[in-house]
Amino acid sequence: MSSEQTTHVLTQTVDALSGKESLKGLFHEHRDGDPLPSAKALEEIIELARAIIFPGYYGHSSVKFRTIKYQIGVNLERMHKLLSQQILAGLCFAAPVDETDDCDPTGKDAMVCLEYASDLASRLIARLPEVRRILATDVEAAYNGDPAAQGFGEIISCYPVIKALINYRIAHELVMLGVPLIPRMITEMAHSETGIDIHPAATIGEHFTIDHGTGVVIGATCVIGNNVKLYQGVTLGAISFPLDENGNPIKGIPRHPILQDDVVIYANATVLGRITIGKGCVIGANVWVTRDMQPYTRKYNKEKINNLDIEFNHGTGI
Repeated sequence: MSSEQTTHVLTQTVDALSGKESLKGLFHEHRDGDPLPSAKALEEIIELARAIIFPGYYGHSSVKFRTIKYQIGVNLERMHKLLSQQILAGLCFAAPVDETDDCDPTGKDAMVCLEYASDLASRLIARLPEVRRILATDVEAAYNGDPAAQGFGEIISCYPVIKALINYRIAHELVMLGVPLIPRMITEMAHSETGIDIHPAATIGEHFTIDHGTGVVIGATCVIGNNVKLYQGVTLGAISFPLDENGNPIKGIPRHPILQDDVVIYANATVLGRITIGKGCVIGANVWVTRDMQPYTRKYNKEKINNLDIEFNHGTGI
């Protein structure tokens, strides 16, 4: 291909990639000075949050009790600064584009917008003692639910469910404060790290745990009670998506399961739709559930004995 032909191909490709139809729904037009939320900054925020909530397990390993107040103070100050900036970026991202003005999601001037973001960051930080209290119940649930666990320290340091739940519980607080975009970014960071996919808008009670964790999916409108345990591969999903008159999914409709207290769901079970799984129910492995379950009932697949089992006596005959 000659240089002229190459130039022609490049020009045509640029035109095709720059066209409005090609970019429809895929292009975010930046205002001057209003960057997108930073994944790198959010990663630092989560690292700080983990170090604040579980000092000595995350962050500086040399933390001492006599200096813990100072270290938490330094981390909180840094976290507030970063979080204020990222909340502002999220608000600007979600605000309608105005060709004449900078981001102003509050409807006021830029200084008030920054103060609003700072206030939201302060309100999140004020919730951290309660977030730690709830996470402590999750650590206890993980420990009590796993005979192999040697102590709380092992749970906090090693178990993916705790990392995922730190991200989720921070992100959920941001959802409750009305912060757009960055809660989902925070839970997707945990999804990439642990294989556990929890939507930040889901509601999850205390003493919650996921054994192993990989492949678990918890949808946006799920409501999960206290003392609930899931195993790997469990899906709490939607069975269908109601459409509007234009054929588009209707947003905001409750479409995921409600799990009452003390429910246990074993590996690779799938629970779909806005159904209620009653208190104390047990759902076995590889089971599909699309209807309500009354409290203290069980649903599981019966074991089938095949010829191989009979002939080799479950492996002892080989």
